[in-house]
Amino acid sequence: MAARRAALSGSARKGGGQGARAREGGSLWHRPAALNLIADILMLFAALGLSWAVVTWFLSRPFFPLREVVLLSPPAQVTGAQMEYVARAAIHGNFFTVDLDAVRRDFEKLPWVRRAEVRRRWPDALELRLQEHQAVAYWTASDGGETRLVNRQGEVFIAASNADLPNFSGPPGSAAYLLARYEEFSRTLAPLGRKLVGVVLSAREAWQLRLDNDMVIVLGRDQERAPLDARLARFVAAWPQAKEGIGVQVAVADLRYPSGFALTPADTLASKGKQ
Repeated sequence: MAARRAALSGSARKGGGQGARAREGGSLWHRPAALNLIADILMLFAALGLSWAVVTWFLSRPFFPLREVVLLSPPAQVTGAQMEYVARAAIHGNFFTVDLDAVRRDFEKLPWVRRAEVRRRWPDALELRLQEHQAVAYWTASDGGETRLVNRQGEVFIAASNADLPNFSGPPGSAAYLLARYEEFSRTLAPLGRKLVGVVLSAREAWQLRLDNDMVIVLGRDQERAPLDARLARFVAAWPQAKEGIGVQVAVADLRYPSGFALTPADTLASKGKQ
């Protein structure tokens, strides 16, 4: 029985030793291939980081200075002094480090600039293309505020101008709609030989037009049984005969009636003003 216990004890010690060796063999430090792979990955990341640092340092050196800004589109409203000021204030860094988006945004802050495009031109220049606003009317919001300008796209912008342009007035956000209706009204009024110089749209969507002879055409609101275009076309067709019959200068033509219109002579308004 003692010999049997000794044999079992020896067997247990032998098994325990094999287990310890197995655990030691499974440790990372006893796997050279895995250690070599990790070392290679760390070396790769270190090399990439060092390369990036060197490239960044090299590109930030004053080896690639920007020497000029090439204007691809000759400006009509933006002055050379304005462009030079923005270029000096906005362009920082060299050919590689300059922030093109920041330069573009600064040029687009100029009053007459609608859009700007900025690109690099090797080896030491920037290309600049400006799209300017083309003003087609003055704009005054019906809720008050300063007079602004409307471009061909119906966008309102702020700039100084003394051009001879029509005047629009309407609710905020309606400039593009007024521009479209202005063009329609102008075509309808063309047979009168007068120029449309003012369009007003009230908050209640009532229209009023003013011609270059100071005559005001009151259209009112659009009506299903008497649309604006139909009333205006009827007035244009009847105007030559009506003008000859009244024989005096007309100040106001009221077209809000479904089957006719009313004319107010200028001298009538003058006499009321004196009273």
